[in-house]
Amino acid sequence: MDGAGPVHHLGRGVAERVSDTKTSTGLLAIIDIPQAAGDALSKAELAVVADQIADPGNLGTILRSAEAAGFDVVVTTPGTVDPYNPKTVRASAGSVLHVPLVIAELAEARAAGLRLLGTSSHTGTAHTNVDWHGRLAIVAGSEAHGLQPTAAVDEWVRIEHHGRAESINVAMAVTVLCFEAARARP
Repeated sequence: MDGAGPVHHLGRGVAERVSDTKTSTGLLAIIDIPQAAGDALSKAELAVVADQIADPGNLGTILRSAEAAGFDVVVTTPGTVDPYNPKTVRASAGSVLHVPLVIAELAEARAAGLRLLGTSSHTGTAHTNVDWHGRLAIVAGSEAHGLQPTAAVDEWVRIEHHGRAESINVAMAVTVLCFEAARARP
């Protein structure tokens, strides 16, 4: 393989014993964790801030959606699940290796000059009416509690929804907002 490191074949059953999945593909890799450039946040036009996201599948989906929508960086705040958790890596479908990832506080995203759009299930401007221009970050809170109402954001945004559902999954909400932001920009 061009550019790949050495390939080692494991004995029968070894991959299954070391894998955390019920049905292993039998493939394992050891990689260097990519480091975002020190100026990744200050140069970003579009960012996602994952604040206190606990579920690795949700964070992986957020990473995957951010990459697919063309976002420049994903920020995880302290207390968010490890972005290199095996379940996060699988859910990201490799995006965790391609989207610059920064661990920072919400205040650092603001200090980098990003306009912070806080997500809410019921408060704020409908996502179809938001001004998506300029440098901005979509800020999403934990699955259980959402973003704290006292979060220092510049504007609140909500996704219109119908039926009896109180809200939609945080990863799905971020996906909708990422693609709306990408669509609405010049």
